Amino acid sequence: MNSAEFLATIRLNRANAAILDRLPELEAPQAHLVAGALFQTVWNVRGGQAPEAGIRDYDLFYWDADPSYEAEDAVIRRAAALFGDLGVRVEVRNQARVHLWFPGKHGLTRPPIRSTREGIDQFLVECTCVGVDASGELYAPYGLADLAAGLLRPNPRNHTPGLYAAKVADYRARWPWLREG
Repeated sequence: MNSAEFLATIRLNRANAAILDRLPELEAPQAHLVAGALFQTVWNVRGGQAPEAGIRDYDLFYWDADPSYEAEDAVIRRAAALFGDLGVRVEVRNQARVHLWFPGKHGLTRPPIRSTREGIDQFLVECTCVGVDASGELYAPYGLADLAAGLLRPNPRNHTPGLYAAKVADYRARWPWLREG
């Protein structure tokens, strides 16, 4: 799978297409549509399902040096107004805040993240490290071959075996043709 094929495939999901078309209007620095909205659309299409099937939420990452809750909440409210008509759950997260809430949620510490793409680099499964920015540029630090092949590997930048195993079990329950490599 090349970049053009990936971008065309993710746009088969109407919510992805609308979010990407409107993303520049959010005016959030380094804004990217990331994660499940993208790779799950690819797996759905490859598995013969509707592009939107089973996608729980649509994650938007951005990076702003202001790590306050109030600043992030303002972007969340703008996103709610911008994407509210889509009928999907849009989750917005300032990557500059992750180190503040991650320990409470997962019991693990994380160093501060310095950019949106650094946040994408840390997803649990290598082939899921994908994002598309507000200009439509794809970011896929591990490439797209494993994603297209349904090959799951732990991300060496995020060594959390328990979280990885749970994520892989969830993915394989929904797309049984996926395999670990």
